Amino acid sequence: MALVSADTKIAELLTELHQLIKQTQEERSRSEHNLLNIQKTHERMQTENKTSPYYRTKLRGLYTTAKADAEAECGILRRALEKIAEIKSLLEERRIAAKMAGVYSDSDPPRKTMRRGVLMTLLQQSAMTLPLWIGKPGDSPPPLCGATPASGDYVAKQGDKVAARVKAVDGDEQWILAEVVSYNHSTNKYEVDDIDEEGKERHTLSRRRIIPLPQWKANPETDPEALFSKDQLVLALYPQTTCFYRALIHTPPHRPQDDYSVLFEDTSYADGYSPPLNVAQRYVVACKENKKK
Repeated sequence: MALVSADTKIAELLTELHQLIKQTQEERSRSEHNLLNIQKTHERMQTENKTSPYYRTKLRGLYTTAKADAEAECGILRRALEKIAEIKSLLEERRIAAKMAGVYSDSDPPRKTMRRGVLMTLLQQSAMTLPLWIGKPGDSPPPLCGATPASGDYVAKQGDKVAARVKAVDGDEQWILAEVVSYNHSTNKYEVDDIDEEGKERHTLSRRRIIPLPQWKANPETDPEALFSKDQLVLALYPQTTCFYRALIHTPPHRPQDDYSVLFEDTSYADGYSPPLNVAQRYVVACKENKKK
C-alpha cells in the first residue's frame, strides 16, 4: 500500500516539475526582449560615442528589470530543484521499503545476485546524480557538502551510504562502502551492510567507524572552500572497487562536473603513490588516520 501511495505522490511531483520547467522557459522567453534592449542600447551608445543622461536612465531601468527577471527565474528553478529532491527522497524510501519486503526490481536487484559490472554502473550513477549545492548569495555550504564534515551529533539515516571500517577475513581492518540499516541510540552503534555483499554479512559498528558520504557536490566556482585541497590526505574509493584507501589530492575539481584527481598510497611505486586516478566527489572523505602507514 505504501509503495502505491509513493508512486502516486511521485507522479504528482513529476507533473508539478514539468509545469515548473515550462514556467522557466516562459520566464526566459519573456526576459529575452529586455536583454535585447540592453544590448541595442549599448550598441547605440558606442555608435554615438557618448553616455547621455537619457541612456543612463534608460539602462538603469532596463537592468533593474533584468535583475527582477533573473530573480524570478531563479525562484522557479529553486522550486524545481526542491521537487527533484522530493522525488529522489521518495524513490529512496520506496527502494528501502521494497528491500525490507524482499521485493526487488530489475533496476535494483539484490546485491548478492548482481553482476559486478552492474554494481559498478550503479555506483557511477549515484556519483553522477549527486545534487550540486546551489546556495543563495552569502550562504555557506552545509554539512556534508563536498569536504564539509557532518555535524558532531549527526546520525546517518537508513539507506544512507557511508564509509565503514570493518575487519576483513584476514584480520586486517579496511574501509568499505556500506549502506546504513539502522542506528541504535542506546548503544550509539550502527548496523550496516557491505554494499558488495548485501545480506551476506551485517556489521555492527560504533560511530567512530562510520564516515557519512557527501550529500551534495560542492561547486568549485562558487564554494572552493568546501573542497579538499591539493596534497590533503583523504580516503577515496578505488576505481572499480567498493573499498576506500588512503590517498593524496593531486588536483581538486575545477568545474562542478569534474572529479578529484588523487594519488593512492601504493608501495609498488618508487615514490609510494599510484599515478593520478579520478574519483568522484561522492566517494572522497576526510581521512581519520593522519600518519602514513
